[in-house]
Amino acid sequence: MITLPEALHVSRETQDRLEAFVALLEKWNPRINLVSSRDIANVWERHVLDSLQLAPLVAGHERFIDMGSGGGFPGIVVAIASGVPGTLIESDRRKATFLREAARATQAPVTVLAERIELVDIAAAPVVTARALASLNKLLEWTEPLLEKGGKAFFLKGQQADEELTEARRNWHMDVCLHRSITSHDGVILEVSNLDRV
Repeated sequence: MITLPEALHVSRETQDRLEAFVALLEKWNPRINLVSSRDIANVWERHVLDSLQLAPLVAGHERFIDMGSGGGFPGIVVAIASGVPGTLIESDRRKATFLREAARATQAPVTVLAERIELVDIAAAPVVTARALASLNKLLEWTEPLLEKGGKAFFLKGQQADEELTEARRNWHMDVCLHRSITSHDGVILEVSNLDRV
């Protein structure tokens, strides 16, 4: 069992559900490569804790949409830890099958859509999330139709965040709040609101 950092502390029940999720991920990973084989040994540090940072930011909202959910990061982790219902979009059908099984096993309040992000036809949500998916410019392109007016998007980003912001501002007006990552010295969470095309 892992000891969580104080800033990311969760209830015992939530930790049990996260551990059940990780056990399932480890079981499925050799078959469908949900995370890289070199990451599986430290999946908690590299993926779970990183995703867990979004839970307090999503908590209290009515629902969220997670784009490109892959192995469940951050969508499954956020849903387990925050209790907020999520719609997870993942075009890879095998990964979508894993996500549905993970939701069943952990009782995460999510719906999984096995579709391409740009083709989904769903109601916009007050929160949109993504992790390790695409450049900020591309993320904003996908986010705009999925984000309610007045909503917020949260993107986990690495050391290229400043460059991606500079590039994205050529095409988008937006308010941006930077949250320093608790799990990575060069990582940030970009909080984007008031998104509008230039």
